[in-house]
Amino acid sequence: MKIFIDTAKLEEIEEAYSLGILDGVTTNPSLIKKIVDELKEKGEKVDMESYITDILKAAKGTPVSLEVIGTSYEDMVKEGKKLFERFNPVADNVVIKIPVNPSTEDGSENVFDGIKAVKELSDAGIPVNCTLIFTPEQALMAAKAGAKFVSPFAGRVDDFIRANNKIEFEKTDYFPVEGIEKDGKVLDDNGVVSGIDLVSQCVEVLGNYGFETEVIAASIRNPRQAREAALAGAGIATLPFDVIKGLLAHSKTAEGMKKFVGDVIEEYNVLFK
Repeated sequence: MKIFIDTAKLEEIEEAYSLGILDGVTTNPSLIKKIVDELKEKGEKVDMESYITDILKAAKGTPVSLEVIGTSYEDMVKEGKKLFERFNPVADNVVIKIPVNPSTEDGSENVFDGIKAVKELSDAGIPVNCTLIFTPEQALMAAKAGAKFVSPFAGRVDDFIRANNKIEFEKTDYFPVEGIEKDGKVLDDNGVVSGIDLVSQCVEVLGNYGFETEVIAASIRNPRQAREAALAGAGIATLPFDVIKGLLAHSKTAEGMKKFVGDVIEEYNVLFK
């Protein structure tokens, strides 16, 4: 499974790439603006355009998702092309992030605008990450429109199921793959019992028909959920920096290191002097 980092912090991006295990970056305008504003407050001369350029350079050779802000087909296509034309020459690694359905309520007239934008941009040779996927059928529609990536939001599905059933939780709390049982039945969202179940269903549906579209397990909240995304066959997981660090943590590993260090004998230590 490929690992993307989900952040706008350049220092986190650079550190993760220095490990040699990173395969891409996902971010969004709000995260970038927050970081740029913080840097300006510290007296640094930086703007959003230069900061995005730095991210693209740090991630050279791997994809970076940049998001449109429009909600109509026309605006999303115009913005997607503008972002690609402006930033792709930096390191040839820009992917345009488009919502699968930009309508803000059911029955809206622009329900097809996201898919139309995915189709037009993809046909123009611009790679698209179709985001805000919450059903396997949305992933199927995006893949048929030519999306290079689809991003099912695992953590947000877990949040939705718990909130709908008045279950108190912290966002980092583990949510079982097989779902949560309440009053004798497994809770679900239209047949999806967990965020990882959503990822698994997306992988299965696209695999059934040989789509080249890659599934990005997004909104991953903890290391165990990242593991389960890999077990579900996700091609990619996009992870916050803290979750990436957590992939290497285990109390027995720390305990073992203490023993190893304590057991080093002087005769062996001399070999390194």
